[in-house]
Amino acid sequence: MACRWLLPPRCLICREPGAYGIDLCANCTQTLPWNHAACGRCGLPLPVAGECGACLTDAPPVATTTAAFVYGFPIDRLVPRFKFHQDLAAGRLLAELAAGPLGRAPRPEALIPIPLHAGRLRERGYDQALELGRPLARALSIPLLADRLVRRRATAAQSELSADARQRNVARAFATIDRGPLPRHVALLDDVMTTGATLHAAARALHTAGVIRVDAWVIARVP
Repeated sequence: MACRWLLPPRCLICREPGAYGIDLCANCTQTLPWNHAACGRCGLPLPVAGECGACLTDAPPVATTTAAFVYGFPIDRLVPRFKFHQDLAAGRLLAELAAGPLGRAPRPEALIPIPLHAGRLRERGYDQALELGRPLARALSIPLLADRLVRRRATAAQSELSADARQRNVARAFATIDRGPLPRHVALLDDVMTTGATLHAAARALHTAGVIRVDAWVIARVP
């Protein structure tokens, strides 16, 4: 509270005074693109919540996907700043905003952030999924397992690839670290989901290691 008193909230989008105790003003808060209706399996925004045709035809390896937002303004401004420009304040705000809808999702026994490859981590200096996971795990009182899943090979940036190429790019890219049994039910955490290829590849690695149920939690889902 003392920190908030010394540094009052300031909107990270328009620099107006923050509202509701967060670094977002009232006007920008009203524009947040909450993902109210979506496919329960892949998080794709839908006119009415349910299950999309693609998931009915070919079920993904995650039991549910919960995306707090649709990837649109102002989330599409905050995520790149956090992910590529070392704006950790934007990451804290994203975690703070997402805690509500993610906290209403089926509760896992542990939260596992999607890891960066060691080389990418050295370049960036921080793992964005882990930076999101720390405040979310504290806020929701869920154990954070940041050392049980690794990205064992470097992969090309998913944003540069087609849907089919994304799947090939991350196939067998993840492995688990054997430090005893994993929980039966975990949630994978990432910032943005587009096709789901990265989350699905990680989910398959966890299933191979004995996890019974894997959910996906993301800040935003690309339509």
